[in-house]
Amino acid sequence: MSDQTLFNLTGKVAVVTGASRGIGEAIARRLAQHGANVIVSSRKLDACQKVVDDINGIEDREAAFAVPCNIAHKEDLQRLVDETKAKWGPADILVANAAVNPHYGPSADMSDEHFDKILTCNVKATHWLSHMVLPDMRARKDGAIVIISSIGGYVGSNAIGAYNISKAADLQLARNLAVECGPDNVRVNCICPGVVKTYFAEALWKDPKMEKLMTQQLPLRRFGEPDDIAGAAVFLASPAGRWMTGQSMIIDGGTLIGMGAL
Repeated sequence: MSDQTLFNLTGKVAVVTGASRGIGEAIARRLAQHGANVIVSSRKLDACQKVVDDINGIEDREAAFAVPCNIAHKEDLQRLVDETKAKWGPADILVANAAVNPHYGPSADMSDEHFDKILTCNVKATHWLSHMVLPDMRARKDGAIVIISSIGGYVGSNAIGAYNISKAADLQLARNLAVECGPDNVRVNCICPGVVKTYFAEALWKDPKMEKLMTQQLPLRRFGEPDDIAGAAVFLASPAGRWMTGQSMIIDGGTLIGMGAL
């Protein structure tokens, strides 16, 4: 099997949540570059459409289509699946990237509303959406689900502890779904980024002094860029990853392995 075939996604239908910027946008762009028809989804249609127009211009084809969706609402997720089917057919690939973190600080100070929102958007929504696309994947004996988790799922925190709880839950969600769906040739894996320069994580990298202090401890001496994550998503969605399921790919510039040196 040639490299071109290994990573060829021509004709595949991919749904990417949180795809109007950051990691989700980078993944959407790379999936389209490898031949997929990509549904670009986030809460705001205009932001999605901007990404879609750019992708279609670069690829010189209708490679992307915008469908707005608020992942906190189950009916919105079902509409996302239904509109995907109406446009290009059932999803072959799901990238569950959208997430929230409305609380920073000790968990004792967190409201129930914030905790519920984190668990609903970061765990329940992925569970719901996965089960909305899985029947078609299982029926045709082929499919790939990629959940964007975080290295936060491996460590404790006095600032983003609830977010980390949700990301640890994503790891187990992937393992459970992998066991359930493996006999039908549906693969479910996680990607666990470190600090990536996105709007979502700007509190950790936007201060130049803080960035310099933190990156001095990283083996690769820099925070990530969104495109550093996109290649892994292409791998997991493509024939190249056809014998990998229930796993978590850590892409963090060496953050976790370097912690012993701090």
